[in-house]
Amino acid sequence: MRSKMHFIAAGAGLTIGLLLPGFAMAQGGRGPQGPPPTGKAGAMEDLTGWWVAPVMEDYRWRMITPLKGDSASIPVNAAARKIIEAWDPAKDEAAKLECKSYGASAVMRIPGRLHITWQDDKTLKIETDAGTQTRLFHFGAKAPASGEASWQGYSVAEWEGESFDPSQLGFGLGLQQRAPRSKTLEVTTTNLRSGYLRKNGIPYSDKTVLREYYDRFTEPSGAEWFTVTTVVTDPEYLAVPFVTTTDFRREPDGSKFHPSACTAR
Repeated sequence: MRSKMHFIAAGAGLTIGLLLPGFAMAQGGRGPQGPPPTGKAGAMEDLTGWWVAPVMEDYRWRMITPLKGDSASIPVNAAARKIIEAWDPAKDEAAKLECKSYGASAVMRIPGRLHITWQDDKTLKIETDAGTQTRLFHFGAKAPASGEASWQGYSVAEWEGESFDPSQLGFGLGLQQRAPRSKTLEVTTTNLRSGYLRKNGIPYSDKTVLREYYDRFTEPSGAEWFTVTTVVTDPEYLAVPFVTTTDFRREPDGSKFHPSACTAR
């Protein structure tokens, strides 16, 4: 005689077998699908438009050029300290290096405005009015193994959002979906030219890896914002990763967007 457990297990298997086709039909009835869409087609949040960065923290480091030697809150090491103490903006100007503090590792902290558009279906473009910089986020791509370093480097992007976890199948009530994750744009930037984390000469090297996480949200008032969490990892000049969060508020148009040149002071 077969045990009750045998019939319970068989019944559970039958329940799952009946539920899974229903789930497939709910997804379009086509069975297994290819990889999820990426780039513009897979966008989980709309970051396009005009944005401004209200300075709500770190005023003394963001709104004015910090004093020479001021590296407060940045985990610099001894090698970085030597460069910080030797900082001379006149030398940067003479060498045409005024944009050293406008590289990808620092530009999102500079007070100013952004214009975000899709350059094409696989490339999100961010233009800054401060320093007149252009960042390109490449979806469905890999960073090149080599290439000329630049202030903005090479950025690989992907959407990270809600997803179905098949390991959380349930009995009786059918499939259970795991808790939603925040809909986030994740960006990893490499191939950076060495620059400054702040205008007063706090360095990051060409070995830096920059990771960013973009989250958009809407206030009850209707105001739209996004927050970018920035993680700068540099084995040459930082003792530990340097983490910041910066907020941007949507503007109705580009009437206040005024591109300006990089400055070393």
